[in-house]
Amino acid sequence: MSSYIPADPAIAEFAAYLRLERGQSPRTSEEYARDVELFAAFLEPRRDKELPFTKIDATTTSDVRRFVMELMGPRKYSPSSVRRKIAALRSYFALQKREGRRSDNPAQDVPPPKAPKRLPHVMTEREVGKFLRTRIAGKTEFARLRDLAMMELLYASGIRRAELVGLNVSDVDLEKRLMRVIGKGNKQRMVFINQASADAIRNYLAVRPRTPDEALFISKRKTRMSHRQAWVIFRQFAELSGLTKHVTPHVMRHSFATHLLENGADLMTIKELLGHESLSTTQIYTNVSLEHMRRSYEEAHPRDRSEER
Repeated sequence: MSSYIPADPAIAEFAAYLRLERGQSPRTSEEYARDVELFAAFLEPRRDKELPFTKIDATTTSDVRRFVMELMGPRKYSPSSVRRKIAALRSYFALQKREGRRSDNPAQDVPPPKAPKRLPHVMTEREVGKFLRTRIAGKTEFARLRDLAMMELLYASGIRRAELVGLNVSDVDLEKRLMRVIGKGNKQRMVFINQASADAIRNYLAVRPRTPDEALFISKRKTRMSHRQAWVIFRQFAELSGLTKHVTPHVMRHSFATHLLENGADLMTIKELLGHESLSTTQIYTNVSLEHMRRSYEEAHPRDRSEER
């Protein structure tokens, strides 16, 4: 867990509010607090680093608009990143308004940039198989079996990286192949896992060192694995797998959903497994699946490659 604490008392209070009252993860709370700090620093670029921010208290809608224009200028923040920063400012000023420190929310009416509509990247089933067969030399049996269990579980369940490292041993029922996951907003859902991941977890638990930490996946220090540590392990698999495309834990999540859909699962089931709030969010995988099938068709059909046409 991050030890980051904002230096400004008002922003520190905001981060605590997100974590304790809104149920946001430590990571989301930190990102939102850093976004507010970035805005405050934009208003006071020459401020003494040891002093709290002062100009943010008098923020106007015009200030927020100028900030957004700055982000979308030479600094080249992506539209999704700018949208998150606007959301962070809206939440921050909503708290200030609730606490009676101001009467308006200057970020409320600032429109976020439109996010480009791009289909998620996915791996083919063959590519996932190649990824999961990757073996990394020089690791202890504990690390080797732990890492394999993590990778198998990501594909078996479609969970996010934060959800993976947040799992406890008691959350997983290997006999029923069922798992309790704490998702965004501290919401719980039940997720199924396949036999391959259940076997991988069982093998890992057989060599997992004794520790008072209840985390399912632990580091060599016998404490819960961090987001960063999980990312490093995933990148090792991706780099040594021989795959040429860019692979991330979220690409694995997209691949999980797409492959379920292509093999007969209905959208409502996929929605519940992924923890989506709205079915419209899940429907993008219908388009992904069609595009995925088109590529497979064009790669497999010999007519267009024939020299006798």
